[in-house]
Amino acid sequence: MEIDDYREQIDRLDSELLRIFNERAGLALKIGEIKKGLALPVYDPSREKKIFQRMQEQNPGPLDDQAIVRLFERVIDESRRLERLMTRCKEGNEC
Repeated sequence: MEIDDYREQIDRLDSELLRIFNERAGLALKIGEIKKGLALPVYDPSREKKIFQRMQEQNPGPLDDQAIVRLFERVIDESRRLERLMTRCKEGNEC
């Protein structure tokens, strides 16, 4: 295979990741609505720890476990940011 063939495969995977990231964010917003109704905090360190552990256990490589944790930290940070933004907007604050 040529470099362009590999890049095409990467482009397809990037598109799929984009779809998955947005689907995950939508689910996080639904969870945020439930948390708000139950007066639960957005940040749940025990849940995040479970996610990191599960992803490390399922990690086949070549990325090492620390890289996987860093990637998921970022994804979760963005989900948390989105939940907080949604909560502020629904409370009538500036968005």
